[in-house]
Order: sequence, then structure tokens, then C-alpha cells
Amino acid sequence: MGVGINPVVKASAFEMIRRAYNEGIYVQISAGYRSMEEQAALYGQSRFYSYKGKDYSNLAKPKVTNAKPGQSIHNYGYANDYFLVSDDGKTALWTVNTKWKRVAAIGKELGFKWGGDWSGFKDYPHLEMTGGLSYSQLHAGKKPTLSLKFKPDSEGFVTEPPKKEGALNVSKDPSKNKGDSIVVSIQKTLKNRYGFNLIVDGIPGPKTKSALIKALQIELNKQFNKKLVVDGMWGPKSKAAAVTIKKGAKGHITWILKSVLYMEGFSPGSLDSIFGKSTESALYKLQKARGISADKKAGKDTFNELFTA
Repeated sequence: MGVGINPVVKASAFEMIRRAYNEGIYVQISAGYRSMEEQAALYGQSRFYSYKGKDYSNLAKPKVTNAKPGQSIHNYGYANDYFLVSDDGKTALWTVNTKWKRVAAIGKELGFKWGGDWSGFKDYPHLEMTGGLSYSQLHAGKKPTLSLKFKPDSEGFVTEPPKKEGALNVSKDPSKNKGDSIVVSIQKTLKNRYGFNLIVDGIPGPKTKSALIKALQIELNKQFNKKLVVDGMWGPKSKAAAVTIKKGAKGHITWILKSVLYMEGFSPGSLDSIFGKSTESALYKLQKARGISADKKAGKDTFNELFTA
């Protein structure tokens, strides 16, 4: 976010990332503080423009802003832009869906104003915290009085998003990747219980999720005579065959639910076969985060969300 970012804005942005992560939504910051020269370069895209005697015209690139240097809140360190990231961290996601809007709602809880609420031009990635001051007031040298809307940790302002307890231990460098111990347990159970040919590496990738789908298809066939093809693919027939389980349920389907909840970032407690209070709490958080009916029961819509996300 750059050295020019306001510390309250920075700490609040990291808290937003932390809270979103706890709901299974992965967020990164694409822009924070922006110098006047950087703003000039952005404004020069798709138009002829010079700033302080330097030509910033760049007709080869598309228009991205109508703000000249000094007209963007980024220039004063009171704004951030965000985007979402896929579960494996490899793909930037720019679709403004329920997850995107949930992050905006978290940001607003922390004191940000969201560009998606603007009446004119909608700037969906944009979050700003100006204490009610306009960019012209900021340009004139006025500084807002900002305060945190949350209690920081014992060391004061957060300097980086803390790792969530139980978070998946997956390094960006595959050579250093020992995987997550709980995912290792899930993979071993899938191999031993169902005989799947699955690599036990502790990495919660698509093959492990596909194996969990196969396990659910097997259990639905065995327990409810659903006659599904066990192919590890979550299609309309699998969704239609899904049963509803709730607090108090026991068995392998509950274990499958808890395993995929964990892999989606919602800790259901110990990975046993009992649908208890921790499972209900994790399920409720997922349902709220994903914008589906938050009834604390795992039915067709919940399994569909878990296996198609």
C-alpha cells in the first residue's frame, strides 16, 4: 500500500482482509497510496495529457480514471482498491458478486466508504476513509481525524494480516510446501475409507475436493439408494440427490461436510462424524458469507455452494 498510506487506513484494510478470510473470502489490495506522477500516468491512458512538463499520453491503453493528479483520494493515502482471489491464490477475480459485496460491507463496518455506493460512476474496487473531507480539502492540506473501529492486537496497529488459527499452511513456493496437517488427515481418510488413489500432500486442491464429491456420491448411493454415477463431478443430479443434515446428525456424510467446510476456510472443530455446535457455527458463517439461506442446515444449496465454489 506504499509508505504514504495513512496508518488507520492501512490497519483497517488488513482487518478487512482478516475478517473476510475468516468467512472464506480471499482479498488482496491492488492499490493504496498513489503519487501525483502515478496518477498522471493513469489519467493519461486513452488521452493526451501532460503534467509538470512531462507527457503522460498513452493512447494505447484504455481509460481507467477521470481523476487528474490531486483529484484522487489515493494521492493523499486515504484509499485502497481491492479484488478477490481464487482459493488457490493463483487467479484474480473481478466479478462483483455476493462475496465482493460482502467485503465491501466489512469495509464499511470498519469506517470505509465504498465506491460501489456512488450515485454516478460506480468504482467497485474502491474504498476510502476521509473523515468527511473532500479531495479539494485534502489538496488544500486539511487532514481528517481518523480512528480505528476495532480493537488492535497487543502490539498496536497490525502491520500485516495475521494468519488465522488453523489456516491452511500452503506456501507460494511449492518446494517449501509441506501442506496442511488437517488436509493430510482428510486425504488419508479418503484413501483408507474409500480406496481412492489420492496423493497425500496436505494441499487442498481440486483433486481432494473431487474425492470428497466421490465420497458423498458413494454415501448417498449407499444410505439413500440415489444411484448416482461416482465420478467426482458436482452436477445437477448430485445436487438434486443431496440430503439435508443438521445439528445432531452423525455419520460419514457429516464428516464429508466438515472436511469441505475446513477446506473452504470455515473451521468446524474436530474432524469427526458428529454435527455439533462448532459445525453449526462454521456452516452459518459460510451461508452468511456466500449469500445463501443461513438456516444452519446443510442441504442442496449448501452442498452446491461448497462443491462449486
